[in-house]
Amino acid sequence: MNTQTHRAIGVFDSGIGGLTVVRALMERLPFENIIYFGDTARVPYGIKSVETINRYAAQITDFLIKQDVKMLVVACNTMAAVAHQTIVDLSHVPVAAIASQTIVESVPVLEVIDASARMAVQNSKTKSIGVIGTPATINSNAYARAIHLLDRDARVFSQACPLFVPLVEEGWFDHPATRLIAQEYLKPVIAEQVDTLVLGCTHYPLLKPLLQEIMGSSVKLIDSAEAMADIAADLIDQKKIGNIDGKPADYTFYVSDLPYRFQTIGERFLGRTLGRVELKSL
Repeated sequence: MNTQTHRAIGVFDSGIGGLTVVRALMERLPFENIIYFGDTARVPYGIKSVETINRYAAQITDFLIKQDVKMLVVACNTMAAVAHQTIVDLSHVPVAAIASQTIVESVPVLEVIDASARMAVQNSKTKSIGVIGTPATINSNAYARAIHLLDRDARVFSQACPLFVPLVEEGWFDHPATRLIAQEYLKPVIAEQVDTLVLGCTHYPLLKPLLQEIMGSSVKLIDSAEAMADIAADLIDQKKIGNIDGKPADYTFYVSDLPYRFQTIGERFLGRTLGRVELKSL
């Protein structure tokens, strides 16, 4: 019997934005238990140094590994861009010792950048692709590298949007201030006549109607949450670690600050009532 089947999928993000990925996972994998960690005390990550982001990512990874998760889903684009190797290094877990040898299990790590890049290349007809994200994600050049690995002829135009995360965390999805800031950020991207725009942060889907309106109906917006859920489902099927006990899925949410605020705004992200939200300081 595979003892991994009942174990949860661990999902983490710098704040609330990763709930867009959780929502897609709930819909695609309704019997899978999920443990989510949102680092609400230290959001936003996108304006922090590489060293700080790696330290935070290591702390969260260590916490989720100790929850005995069977898979890690890095829902934060900034962490995926900057701290992927740190997370992978910590995902190798000693599970047993035989004679003088330690048996190590590698917990699979999935991240949003590759999924988004694939969708962008598949959808772009003109090979002119825009990417918006946090300063740390954009400065890492991770999206441009991922897209060019798939299509060397693609032209990638990147734009940092540092104010989007705090605006989304504030719940200002269609506020006049958000609209004004979005118009300013998107001006140079529109000028490049892109036909595809990657929403390079899991907070950004909450601004999708507004961003679509500004970009125009002819531009395809790429949101990686559904792609992430499909990749997770494929991996679970491949490894035969799907939850087969037939019980309703259990969802646990941890945050590092302001659990009530997380619950209030988070229910808009999920489109349903959240389960229990627990405060966890790392």
